[in-house]
Amino acid sequence: MRTVPKSYYKHFSNSEQIDFQKQSSLITLPQPRAHPFVPKDHPFFVRTDLTVHEMGPPNTVRTISQEAFDEVVKENMEDLGMEPTEALQDAIQTLSLQGVDLSGIVKCVPGESSLKDNPLIQSLERLKQLDLNSKDKFSDEDLNEMMGLFDKLIELCGGNEGSVNAAVATKNGGVELVCSICYKMRCGSKRVLDSCLKTMALLVHDVQSTETFRTGGGPKLLVNILIDGNEDPEILNSGFAVVAASATGNEVVKESYMELKIDELILEILSRQRNDSIQSLYDAIRVLLTPDDDRVVASQVYGYAGRFAKIGIARALVHSLHAGLSSPSLISASIALKAVAVNDEICKSVAENGGIDALLRCIDDSGLQGNKTVARICCSLLSKLAGSDSNKSAIIENGGMDKLIVVSARFSDDASVLQEVMSIITVLSLRSPENAARAMEAGSGDLAIQAMLKFPNAQQLQRSSCFMIRNLVARNPENRKLLLSNGVEKLIRQAKENHEICKDAATDALRDLGLDDYNK
Repeated sequence: MRTVPKSYYKHFSNSEQIDFQKQSSLITLPQPRAHPFVPKDHPFFVRTDLTVHEMGPPNTVRTISQEAFDEVVKENMEDLGMEPTEALQDAIQTLSLQGVDLSGIVKCVPGESSLKDNPLIQSLERLKQLDLNSKDKFSDEDLNEMMGLFDKLIELCGGNEGSVNAAVATKNGGVELVCSICYKMRCGSKRVLDSCLKTMALLVHDVQSTETFRTGGGPKLLVNILIDGNEDPEILNSGFAVVAASATGNEVVKESYMELKIDELILEILSRQRNDSIQSLYDAIRVLLTPDDDRVVASQVYGYAGRFAKIGIARALVHSLHAGLSSPSLISASIALKAVAVNDEICKSVAENGGIDALLRCIDDSGLQGNKTVARICCSLLSKLAGSDSNKSAIIENGGMDKLIVVSARFSDDASVLQEVMSIITVLSLRSPENAARAMEAGSGDLAIQAMLKFPNAQQLQRSSCFMIRNLVARNPENRKLLLSNGVEKLIRQAKENHEICKDAATDALRDLGLDDYNK
């Protein structure tokens, strides 16, 4: 192991991740870079300047070019007399210890292989040639060849080594190249465009690649493709997969899509009678409304959820639930609806459109059909909707408490389902002695005790049990004696002792059970 000579530091650069500089409450974003395969005045590069509120400090990463990495390996062999394999491993270890990000670097043993031998690089180089040789469109012969090349890229970037290969493709201009081809394919072969979009969804895998996509006008290009192909389920499915991938972890890309009114396009597609084949549409909704960019101090997605609900997307998603377990979109639609339901008004609107009734039917049917995934996802959504006081009454009046206990009995061997059931009962019982009494009558006390006994190592479930027990007894003294006589104190103390995340919840539960030594 050795220290990298200072001469090599000239090859290092900061990550292409955006260096957000805070100016009062706004951030000015850098201009997009030129790309060797697309003219600077190409419409692909036309974009709208965006501002994002309250971004946190950037996470800069040191990077190195492929040429500089190969030079380090070469120096190990020529100056230090290392064998090729040893020289490669030493370069990897030394640079990694220096804090250099080696993702996207092809690591070849000199003399045995080279960059040009890499099948991914070969596919990219051939696509570059086809792209450069074409003007505004591709010949039929080119299209047939491109199909094979895209299939190869999908295989390489979607398999076991997918993330590694996607990083290599991104570092070698893959995102810019595929965007350029997509632009020319808008009025061409839908079959090749579909493969092109599937490839793009694999390439935009991290902040750097999504920023490359954004600064090159990718969101605008993609929305135009979705508008042009809004009657083609395959193009829509592949296109919204790119929306989901490119918006993941990138607040600025989310804003780009919202500026382009993607919410209106989503509503238009959801409003059609059949959209079960467009699963990625629901993924896109979830991602657009998830605050997952750790650079952001105050995310804007809460406001986006309000926009989604205001134009009718929440209502359209509720309609997707009415088909029940027969719908292949049930799980995806439930997850998407949970992301939209961010306030009391939206939660109430879901109930007004029959969402509570539909969910309770799905939960009931999931138990009858033994579908644990549907039970867990639907219970998770119901827990979110139960945060509205008016919805609590609707759930109780529709026999929800009994249905929850029944489904918990049917899935008594699945901790994740039990945890979601207890989460709902916890919300329903909060500051409601009447609901807490109903919950005890239905069997919630026994549910908590049996779950804690059966899954002592499931820390999230143990904490959920403590939360539920606390709400069952906080305003219902009569419930305390019942639970204590069944040994709940010992179980809570065990959870407190064994799981760090349970300490506060367990202490509160012991206190509300009326125990003086609750802090022990």
